[in-house]
Amino acid sequence: MRTPAASPRAAAALVLVGQLQRRLVTALERVGRRAGAEPRFQRVEWLRDGGAHGGGERFGAGDDAVFDRASVNVSQVHYDDLPDRKLASATALSAIVHPRHPRAPSMHVHTSWTEMRDGTGYWRVMADLNPSHPDAVDARTFRDALRAAAPTLAASAEAQGDRYFAIPALGRTRGVTHFYLEGHSSGDFAADEALARVVIEAAIDTYASIVTRQLAQARPPTEAERSVQRAYHTLYLFQVLTLDRGTTSGLLIHDQNDVGILGSLPSVVDTALLASWAGLVPEPQGELVYAITRALGPTGAVTEDAKRALAQVSRDHYRRHPAAIELQARGDVVPPTVANHQP
Repeated sequence: MRTPAASPRAAAALVLVGQLQRRLVTALERVGRRAGAEPRFQRVEWLRDGGAHGGGERFGAGDDAVFDRASVNVSQVHYDDLPDRKLASATALSAIVHPRHPRAPSMHVHTSWTEMRDGTGYWRVMADLNPSHPDAVDARTFRDALRAAAPTLAASAEAQGDRYFAIPALGRTRGVTHFYLEGHSSGDFAADEALARVVIEAAIDTYASIVTRQLAQARPPTEAERSVQRAYHTLYLFQVLTLDRGTTSGLLIHDQNDVGILGSLPSVVDTALLASWAGLVPEPQGELVYAITRALGPTGAVTEDAKRALAQVSRDHYRRHPAAIELQARGDVVPPTVANHQP
């Protein structure tokens, strides 16, 4: 049984992320039905320290006619009984959707409320569209929806997202449009909570309409399209495992939700292509890329066992090379919980 955080703000954040989780799962189920399928989302619960410090639940689907992988995660971790911890609680929604058809784009959304022991706190709000076959109309539609949701913050959120999702070794970014607020706090919790809600709801609803349209007009995919999609999925995995501070920090903090933390990964990647990038990254990250490739094996299948192996590869690498974390992406600020890896 999961024990919730005592803080009223953490409780409010947990209600919010739960509502957003249901909204996204419902939207994806509707997308599937409109495409003539019936995706089945399986609920999985995980516990932090047996539930004493919270935990979470995720709804996952994949390997079906509509979704390659879809993972919609909610978590709340707290340390109400450990007053020496600087972190009081962290409450989050993190979701990624990889459709099966190459013409339908992937999407990532995240929002979280982090509350420190001294009573301060901040929000993280992210949304990005990740197509293997970019469509200018889709990119503009997604970007415009987020701009309308947060007109005064959109310019800075887009600029910060473009920096965070840059992949310097490959001279490109992950995704075609980004919204990213890090460490956001106006001093008005209710206003910031409302901002997180409206941005993520806009991303969910707009994405569902984009995928519905793409699937309605799509022809059966060609082998060339599938090859391009696999290359993009490889790039996605490469970015997550070598550059994403949030993912790496989550893996370093604990090993009780490795499969959930790596729920963003697609089902299969091109390991030969992945290995070819090892020489393009600064040392010692080439060592990490080769270790990732070995953990995946020749097929490149990202099974649950492979995710556990990848999580351990990441932990082993950054414990050997702690300074290498500074080679990863960052927004305008690096929150203390991420910088220290010890919430």
